[in-house]
Amino acid sequence: MPATSSGASRGQALERVQSGAALLAIADRLSRELSTLRFRPPVAFVYNPLDYAREGYAAYVARFGGGPKEAVFVGMNPGPFGMAQTGVPFGEVASVRDWLGIRTAIGKPALEHPKRPVAGFECHRAEVSGRRLWGWACRRFRTPDAFFSRFFVANYCPLLFLESSGRNLPLDKLASDEQRAIAAHCDEALRDTVRELAPQCVLGIGRFAERRAAIALAGMGVRVGSIPHPSPASPAANRGWDEQAERAIADCGVELPAPTAALPAGR
Repeated sequence: MPATSSGASRGQALERVQSGAALLAIADRLSRELSTLRFRPPVAFVYNPLDYAREGYAAYVARFGGGPKEAVFVGMNPGPFGMAQTGVPFGEVASVRDWLGIRTAIGKPALEHPKRPVAGFECHRAEVSGRRLWGWACRRFRTPDAFFSRFFVANYCPLLFLESSGRNLPLDKLASDEQRAIAAHCDEALRDTVRELAPQCVLGIGRFAERRAAIALAGMGVRVGSIPHPSPASPAANRGWDEQAERAIADCGVELPAPTAALPAGR
């Protein structure tokens, strides 16, 4: 019996490694494909953290990307103080470093806006969206391993877009033809991610991500829903985001554990 148990554990560990490697391969292909696209004003700078912050993303999927998952959360695209700094979706520095336990070398984008430098894990600006998301996960699951045994967090598009002023330009504000060009690659990457992780449910973080997921995953037999985006720019998110998100998760048929007494991530 002990030998059988040990063999099963080794098999599960191997599956996790293979799944993480598959997710990294999907990201590498997507990064190459998106690097061929060009964008018009008001886009002035494009950061691709799957390129210069690949080590951070690789550490994330190697540790937490093992499938299958019950549900996958999908964000729209990075903000300047989250994934753009760490390579991890919604990757607010303190949460990634202190709760997820990831800290890697981070490079620089090829063209960097002076007002939006990439400092990696030395960045002292907090991303509220990431702090809310990972803080909720910490309170509900206490450990990252408990959370990722059932869930995964991804971004639909890995690119950060900045105007000449340094202002963040969300993906849904790009020209329609540019969005279509991005979707041609990001839809396929999302489908491959879902095939790899085999979730019952995909939850867009915000309505745009939900719409893209519904289009990309049509006919794949996966339920698609959404949770509110945790951005402080959303008035609703500033009024009990945790409770709103949990109601939406329950609506997708996913049960959550009782809250723990753990402190929010990054606190």
